[in-house]
Amino acid sequence: MYATSYHRTSSVDEAVNLRASQDEGRYISGGMTLIATMKQRLAAPSDLIDLRHIAGLKGITVKGRTVRIGAATPHADVASSVEIRALCPAICNLAGMIGDPHVRHMGTIGGSVANNDPAADYPSAVLALNATIITDRREIPADEFFQGMFETALQDTEILTAIRFEAPDKAGYAKFANPASRYALTGVFVAKTASGVRVAVTGAGSGGVFRVPEMEAALGASYLPESVAGISVDPGLLMEDMHATAEYRANLVRVMAKRAVQSSL
Repeated sequence: MYATSYHRTSSVDEAVNLRASQDEGRYISGGMTLIATMKQRLAAPSDLIDLRHIAGLKGITVKGRTVRIGAATPHADVASSVEIRALCPAICNLAGMIGDPHVRHMGTIGGSVANNDPAADYPSAVLALNATIITDRREIPADEFFQGMFETALQDTEILTAIRFEAPDKAGYAKFANPASRYALTGVFVAKTASGVRVAVTGAGSGGVFRVPEMEAALGASYLPESVAGISVDPGLLMEDMHATAEYRANLVRVMAKRAVQSSL
């Protein structure tokens, strides 16, 4: 790893001002993505601006059917939240599948979403739930937030502060995990609301998380696992690496979609 300076911040304003003063600075929360890329020398920030100790970025608030999760909230807190589980157990189950206990107590929902790692779990939930990404300066719909592998609508000094969504009528998540890292080789989150069904896939797309309109239409007509059984995803749109071919991932999308729907019934 290259030399870097560490800054522990106590407020969003302090963090933003620090980031603005450093050309190569980066925000860090749990560090599950950033530290790994630094170890591989794929990233070499001059300064690390730690957001974990900003109290206003942590916590879960539920009002009626509206759920708000602070960006610095660890996966373990989401997984164990009684309030969220009463409204949307699928996102609690998703959080409980991430990594191992150490990762779940260090990694945060904001870091996962802000990095838009193509194998991360949360982006699929955020996209399928049609969530709103809240930053220190605006609110961004999920459909506009994810803009390609490791790319988002966030500006250089902008801080993701919270995720907000309305509880769905039904939702489910299923993933085929890498046995070593527990990252999703393919993960599918399905959410059904009065507005229709949304299906989002992570771990498979060459451009990161994506929706499957054909599955959404089929499930909108008949919300059963069998409705997606005959729907294929173009392998040309999917990743291929040492872990799985594009064709294998295409089949996993269908299989995980069926399991996600089944888990929500």
